[in-house]
Parts: sequence; C-alpha cells; structure tokens
Amino acid sequence: MVGSKTFISGAANVNIDLFFSGLPRLPEEGQELYSKGFSLQMGGGLPATLINLGRLGIPVRIQTGLGKDMFSRFARDAFESAGVTPFNLCPQTDAIPLNISVAMLTPGDRTFCSYSDGFPVTDTVLEQVYADSKGASICAMDLRFPEVYRQLHQEGTLLTLDTGWDDEMSIEKYRPMLELADFYTPNQKEALKITGTNTPEEAARVLSEFFQKVVVKLDASGCLIQENGVQQVIPVIPEYVHQDSTGAGDAFLAGFLYGLYHDCSLAECVLYGNITGGKCVTAVGCLTAYCTEAELLEKAARYRSLLP
Repeated sequence: MVGSKTFISGAANVNIDLFFSGLPRLPEEGQELYSKGFSLQMGGGLPATLINLGRLGIPVRIQTGLGKDMFSRFARDAFESAGVTPFNLCPQTDAIPLNISVAMLTPGDRTFCSYSDGFPVTDTVLEQVYADSKGASICAMDLRFPEVYRQLHQEGTLLTLDTGWDDEMSIEKYRPMLELADFYTPNQKEALKITGTNTPEEAARVLSEFFQKVVVKLDASGCLIQENGVQQVIPVIPEYVHQDSTGAGDAFLAGFLYGLYHDCSLAECVLYGNITGGKCVTAVGCLTAYCTEAELLEKAARYRSLLP
C-alpha cells in the first residue's frame, strides 16, 4: 500500500429498509393486514460495509446524501454509533435523498416498494467527494465518480470495486472502472456475467487481465482467488449457521478491506472476509450480526489452517 494508513473512504446512497415480517399473505387492494413483526434497519450496499468497518475500529468516512427527514436522522445516528464519519453531499435539500424500501415478508417470499428523491451529481458534488476522500488509504468506488477515482489513484489511494448485479454487465461496459481499480470483488453470478464465461475458474482467468490478484466469491463454497496464475479456494467458516444471506457480500467486503488496510496477503484478506460475511448470515438483516475486531482476530487465528 502506498503511504501511511489513514482512513477508508466511500461514496454511496444510503438504503433504509422497513420490514413487515410474519404476514400470512400480501394484502390485496383495499385491505389492511397486521404483520407479526416490524423493524427499521439500515439496508445493504456500501454503507453497510463501511459501518461494519467502523465496528472493526477502522477510521471510515462516507460521502452520501442526507436530508432533514427522519430516515436521514436514523442513518446519521447509525453511522456515528459505528464510528463512521458522514459527509453530506446535499445538506440544503428538503427532499429525501436516501433510498427508502418497504419490505413485506410472507412465508413464501418478500415484496418491496421503494422511493427516493435522489440527488444530481454536480460539479460541486464531485469536488466534495474528492475533497472528503483525499488522503484515504483505500477508497471503495461508486460508478458515478470515475474522474474522482482517477485523481485519487494518481495520488496513491488503493481503489476497490464492487459492482453489484447488472443485467447488462460486460467487460466493455465496465472497462474504465476495471482499469482503474486495484481489486474487484464480484460474486460468482456477477463474475460469470461480466466475463461471459461458464465457470468461476474461467472468469478468474479473464479478470486476471486486469488484476494481479483476483477474487470471486462462491457463496456457500467459499471464495476463489487467483494470484501469479495459481487458483485456490478459501473455504467458508464451518461454525457459522446460515439464517439469512442479506448483506453477506457487504460484510465480506468489510473483512476484506480490513485485511487490505493492514497490508495482509490476498488469502488473509479473504479469510477475514469469510469470517465477517459468515457472521453476518447467522441473523436476519445485513447489520444484525457482526464481528468486533477482537472476535475477528480470534477467529482468524483459529481458522488459519484454512489458508493455502
């Protein structure tokens, strides 16, 4: 890593989830049903990753849109309680710049209704994202700000990319970001889609054209890595019992970035990611179950035998 350790930065929209659980069915038009459970939670995405990093004791900054509404206050409190410093990209807005989703959970499935006023990416926003990220050891990328990351990379900031799913994913569509990033952390489905290949092993070989160190998450099968042309799988942590996959990828990325921040090997970074991701799936919700730094280090020492 270039330069001394400072902080990890990321820009992203906040997701807020309102969960109505235990519904026997979805209500039809004109009907009202009472759910057995309700919770208001921070949703998935990069904000969840950064909150998990803050819980691990890493200095973290997030650039996002926060309004004057109750959901923005909830998000601000969630960040600050985890030690994450929020930088507001639209402080004067009267709108709701977050993504608000209502989730109705039945025995067979879940249905969502979402809303967001959003906010435009102006020159002022770009300047603020750069100013608030300048000097970061690591910056998690957002597809809206490539020119910011180009400048940060020239200044020595390590860049990580996690695209999420896109029906139109391809190497050509994402080439500018892939060429900027130092690390890319797709899951198996995303890796096959973006490379147009049929197996994770083939996808890793294609991605090695961009990255010296390749990561492909294999869900319950662990994580495939490729380094110096050699492919290996780091298995999942066997003690974690699966309850809910929500936020597992975000939690994995937190552990992975923790390892990068501390200059660990690729395999060690993935082991950390498998621990934080594995702990996440033991409870419902993307931020309900998480590791402290002490627990993460204890688990890593216990499961070091899983490393190649």
